Amino acid sequence: MDADKLLADSAVLVIDVINDFAFSGSDQLLPQMDGVVRAIDALRRRADALQRPVIHVNDNFGRWRSNFDQVIEYCQREGAPGAIITERLRPRGTDYFVLKPGQSGFYQTPLPALLRHLKVSNLVLTGVAGDQCVLATAMDAHIRDFGLWVPEDATASITPRRNRRALDHIAEVLGGSITPVPG
Repeated sequence: MDADKLLADSAVLVIDVINDFAFSGSDQLLPQMDGVVRAIDALRRRADALQRPVIHVNDNFGRWRSNFDQVIEYCQREGAPGAIITERLRPRGTDYFVLKPGQSGFYQTPLPALLRHLKVSNLVLTGVAGDQCVLATAMDAHIRDFGLWVPEDATASITPRRNRRALDHIAEVLGGSITPVPG
């Protein structure tokens, strides 16, 4: 399917890539991230060209007194395994951001209000982990009648097998497209 059609009336959600990757299993996830970062960056550029919003939807890591700049700083601290990823995909001045306390980008966040404000009817979901936060956000988006594109090359889970199961669920049960980001 044509990426520009999939991006029409869409917002690109970049889920949990601003991350220190200092958790159990990240050693299996990090090797997958170079391709994921390239795919997300390509999507952001395509969204920019089509004047579609990019929204970072990110875990607050239990840091309840932080704002997004502080989360970025925390994830880029010296020695953080995810510092390079955070630098490559950090929000730009035109991007939106939402901090989330749980797995779904919709749960107890202003995301629904932001999407209404932006008059968005479709979502492009990217990020980590595909079988947790991306899947939970996809399920909540589906319940709210958003169309879904979850590019298979723009998500990763601790294992590729877990990611594949999540993508298959999104395609088969939620009706989402999982076609890769065009090169």
